[in-house]
Amino acid sequence: MLHWPIYNIRVRTRRLELRLPSLELLDQLATLAAEGIHPRESMPFSTPWTDRPSPQREREAVQWHLLQVANWRPLAWSFNPVALADGHLVGTQGISADRFAVTRSFITGSWLGQAHQGQGLGREMRAAVLHFGFVGLGAQLANSGAFWDNSASIATSRSLGYEENGVTVLERRGRPAEHISFRLTRERWEQLDRPEVEMEGLDGCLDLFGL
Repeated sequence: MLHWPIYNIRVRTRRLELRLPSLELLDQLATLAAEGIHPRESMPFSTPWTDRPSPQREREAVQWHLLQVANWRPLAWSFNPVALADGHLVGTQGISADRFAVTRSFITGSWLGQAHQGQGLGREMRAAVLHFGFVGLGAQLANSGAFWDNSASIATSRSLGYEENGVTVLERRGRPAEHISFRLTRERWEQLDRPEVEMEGLDGCLDLFGL
């Protein structure tokens, strides 16, 4: 896309490609969300959007992704590509920042459809977006977080070298729940074994990331 070049960005690993979704892919993503992301008794999100009934859940998923692009500013952006494995949509892996040119830090968030969990794709998605942030954008710090009982997300963070950075209490489904923060410095990330990641399309839109 000539006038909104973030749609040209591609981040690739051995099994995955990350890119902003077309309307067709957004429709598929909404269907994937409706098919299930987590067991009904658990809730990995601070905003329990997966509790919404159908078709509200699907429509709000589409709206949310469109709003991230519509509200994009170099001072505050949220880049939320979908993840494709062998051409099939499996989930989404986001990276966002506020005043990135100054803070050089970003936050990540993601989800996988239940049918695609337990295959190491969540770790590969996160590794891809860490490369994007540290190498592509020149970040110095990555942040993430998970509720205490989200063992898959916590295990992914620890396996990629993140260190715990405190615990807060958030509201979840009307009840208090401990939320663990994680941080990963560029220095620590550079010392770890990492999968090979390829990027394209970023050079033409660095200004949109505040760079």
